[in-house]
Amino acid sequence: MRGFPEALCAATGRQVIAYDRLGFGESDPYPGTLSPNFVEAEADTGFAAIRRHYGIRRFVAFGHSVGGGMAIHCAARYPDDCVAVITESAQVFVEERTVKGIEAAREAFKDPQQLARLRKYHGEKTEWVLGAWIDTWLSPAFAAWSLQDVLPRVTCPVLAIHGEEDEYGSPVHPTLIGQRVGGPARVEIMSDTRHVPHREREAGVVGMVAEFLMGVS
Repeated sequence: MRGFPEALCAATGRQVIAYDRLGFGESDPYPGTLSPNFVEAEADTGFAAIRRHYGIRRFVAFGHSVGGGMAIHCAARYPDDCVAVITESAQVFVEERTVKGIEAAREAFKDPQQLARLRKYHGEKTEWVLGAWIDTWLSPAFAAWSLQDVLPRVTCPVLAIHGEEDEYGSPVHPTLIGQRVGGPARVEIMSDTRHVPHREREAGVVGMVAEFLMGVS
């Protein structure tokens, strides 16, 4: 995320809490392997712990990539407290483009230099992080995973941001989010943008989020 949370805070005037999920970044090691329901489980595990620790009641859930799916589940799990959801580069199901993108990443990370870049953020957990991402998403047990059933339970306003050239998911994903959620939705497809819009076009993403949240109390 680099300086993105700080930029969001400055633009929106809201407190922004960005956390590393268990097993990732500077968090503690994860005890074992991820289960196929890890996206749904985040609402009752890591996110629930953050809410307890900071005494958070009403909140906006913002998630990038698989974190977008987690944000959707958090909104569905806490409908009285979640006032808005923002997804960025989220996947709704395991698309062929998703699989091909992850297979390409698996080959790329065989390069020691690429692995070293990842190690800067995850330290000794780097190999586990790669396995948790690649092995989980390519597992036959995860092939049927989908957000389709949970989306109608999200009744708060939703902003779905997606890069048109996202290597891990086509624009069908934000389109489905916009169509299937139970509340008002705004879909933004960013041209000439890949999987990390907040890094590739930070100012544009910050502006969209700030504008979206102006009507959210």
